[in-house]
Amino acid sequence: MEAVHNYLTRRQPEFIDQLIDFLKIPSISSLPEHKEDVRQAAMWVSQRMENAGIENVKVLPTGGHPVVYGDWLHAGEGPTIMIYGHFDTQPVDPLALWHHPPFDPVIVKDRLYARGASDDKGNMLIPILAAEACLNTAGRLPVNVKFLFEGQEEIGSPELEAFIAGNRDLLTNDMVFSADGGQWRRNQPALLMGLRGLCALQVDVKGADGDLHSGTFGGAILNPIHALSQMIASLHDPNGSVKVDGFYESVATPSVEEREKVAAIPYDENAYCRDIGVSTVFGEPGYSTYERSWLRPTVEVNGIWGGFQEEGTKTVLPSTAHAKISCRLVPDQNPEKIREQVALHLEAVAPAGVSVSIQRLNATALPYRIPQDHPGNRAAETVHRALYGKAPYHIWMGGSIPFCGMMKKRLGVYTVNFAFGLNDEAVHAPNEFFRLSSFEMGQTAYVKLFHELAKSL
Repeated sequence: MEAVHNYLTRRQPEFIDQLIDFLKIPSISSLPEHKEDVRQAAMWVSQRMENAGIENVKVLPTGGHPVVYGDWLHAGEGPTIMIYGHFDTQPVDPLALWHHPPFDPVIVKDRLYARGASDDKGNMLIPILAAEACLNTAGRLPVNVKFLFEGQEEIGSPELEAFIAGNRDLLTNDMVFSADGGQWRRNQPALLMGLRGLCALQVDVKGADGDLHSGTFGGAILNPIHALSQMIASLHDPNGSVKVDGFYESVATPSVEEREKVAAIPYDENAYCRDIGVSTVFGEPGYSTYERSWLRPTVEVNGIWGGFQEEGTKTVLPSTAHAKISCRLVPDQNPEKIREQVALHLEAVAPAGVSVSIQRLNATALPYRIPQDHPGNRAAETVHRALYGKAPYHIWMGGSIPFCGMMKKRLGVYTVNFAFGLNDEAVHAPNEFFRLSSFEMGQTAYVKLFHELAKSL
């Protein structure tokens, strides 16, 4: 470990420069105009893997954005692990809120600011560098390792499941470690026990054939924005419970053990509200804040638009109104079924005087759970105890990583979260950043993980 540590320390400035180059690529998977940028990011990853000494590196098509595969399989009968991450990013809007251009990385003290810095380019580069350090100091890795990095996670990985199903032999492994995720605090590790699933749709409401003068026609016909607002309001009761028929019918009630583990995590409601700039928490009665955001399902409006939105006044009665809605799901909810239930609800409550169309969006993910005593969790906990000097919390994540459910469904293997982002790093928001101290510590952590897996499995 001393030789590896010296290697990583010596090359850290070079690694940071490489991460900066990686972050300059605007690999926004949701915007068609950035399709070639996503491919450029894939090529960057493949070249960096080859430079690290990883073998059989290839950029593979999926029908959408590509994946990058590589491996090192010379550890004999030892376990074969897979390391997963993604090189695509979220869009950058609202651009005006960024204090530096999102694809012009800037270091301020310990923070590297750029879109994708924490989610997930900084995190996914870490295991590549850890593998390089092992190969350049010891000439080998302690375990067999396969790498799979994708370019479509931020749009729900729509082609990835078919790719996994069609490449079972190539991708077979004993367990997966995800470099997409994070820890609880800078000084507090965590083990991730589960993720919520996802489905999404878009609602389009149409009134007149074109925008109309609000003085001439206001009060005589239904305003599509008013209609959409009524429809959206009908999704919840005043306490935040979802009112869609059948929404809760398959929901698995949180176990006593799960609720105890959540309750064991320190929670300061005033600090929670202060950190995110709200006056109070809100949500489904009978559950704590963390239980609501980790263990219970939700319906959320992610965007709404229509009519005049520029500075000043334009007295217009708009012809259309639109909203994007996503649902976060828990075991045993089915994303396609829930999406259909929400669509049927919106169509049923649409008032007369407008027409409604629902787009069923492709972004879906299965809810995911991993046993607490999974061997990968035990190995990760050993590493965390060595690094942080304390036991990790057992947490859940309110977000979704579609890959985890896909690998469990298609290959029967669990995915262990082993990443080093933190909740305050503005993931998916303006001014996203990644701590350089986390970037460096993560490299040491992955080296320790390789050795712990070789010893314990």
